[in-house]
Amino acid sequence: MKAMICRQWGAPEDLRLEEVERPPLTSGQVRLKVRAAGISFATTLVIAGKYQRRPPFPFAPGTEASGIVIEAHPDCRRLKVGDEVVAVLDWGGLAEEAVAHEVNVFAKPRNVSFVEAIQLAISYPTSAGALTWPAALDVQKGHTLLVHAAAGGVGMAAVEIGKILGATVIATAGGARKTVFARERGADHVIDYTTQDFREEVLKITNGRGVDRVYDPVGGDVFAQSLRCMAVEGRICPIGFAGGTIPQIPANILLVKSIAAMGFNYGYYVGWSPHDARFEQAGRTFALMERIRGWCEAGLCRPHVDRTFKLEDAAQAMRALLERTVTGRVAVAMA
Repeated sequence: MKAMICRQWGAPEDLRLEEVERPPLTSGQVRLKVRAAGISFATTLVIAGKYQRRPPFPFAPGTEASGIVIEAHPDCRRLKVGDEVVAVLDWGGLAEEAVAHEVNVFAKPRNVSFVEAIQLAISYPTSAGALTWPAALDVQKGHTLLVHAAAGGVGMAAVEIGKILGATVIATAGGARKTVFARERGADHVIDYTTQDFREEVLKITNGRGVDRVYDPVGGDVFAQSLRCMAVEGRICPIGFAGGTIPQIPANILLVKSIAAMGFNYGYYVGWSPHDARFEQAGRTFALMERIRGWCEAGLCRPHVDRTFKLEDAAQAMRALLERTVTGRVAVAMA
């Protein structure tokens, strides 16, 4: 089978399309004919050796895939050959075939294409878990939700899910194209952070009260300024640090306004943390994915892929992400 292979830490252009052996199938796993694979900012960190997990060389990067089950280990009970699915992978997505633990594989919504479905592996459950689980943001009807980087993969999903939950959504994005995109996804208010001070705009929109919930994939000064436009007893959730800087949280602001800050690492629930919790947390992730599938089949979630690339052009897909020219996600579609 063909795969994009990483043999040393480096840039996207260092990947090479190679003919490799099929990965072995072990207990509790299924084999997929990959129809599409996701490319994310995290993918670029993995191949550069800068991510929290370092796969052994050589490997095919890619942790999100959609496709068809072509083989299942005899001890698998939920999935069968022919099922159309979405999978979270340890790595190996940028290949014609991949293996995944059955616990990390979920039914693809009927009305979502294979290319669109790559977002349902990580982007949508990350946002859905952060917004709905009681230990995280626990967004309720009537809340005001501030979503940063709303034109990105997880931000787009957060805008849509926030509206499903009955929140008033304030979205930030950079530039005319991305602000238009955020509004098309359902945001009630959109702020262009390249020309506007989002803190001032949020306070204007909320008549000085501030927002109840903040979903932040950016970090850095965005996090710091978000604390200063939050309502009393608000909650803020860092999802990642796409801005490149990990913020230091001023505890005095948490104290004065009774604000809660809680992180959400979806990787913990699908096996990407030092403690592999994918099996013990399987019931929660399955219920979350079923909820997302229901939203998709009801037309409430509309996964968006900005551009599609061939397998041999995966480096171009990563470069587009690094140049920040993407709205939603990019995908690699197999021939």
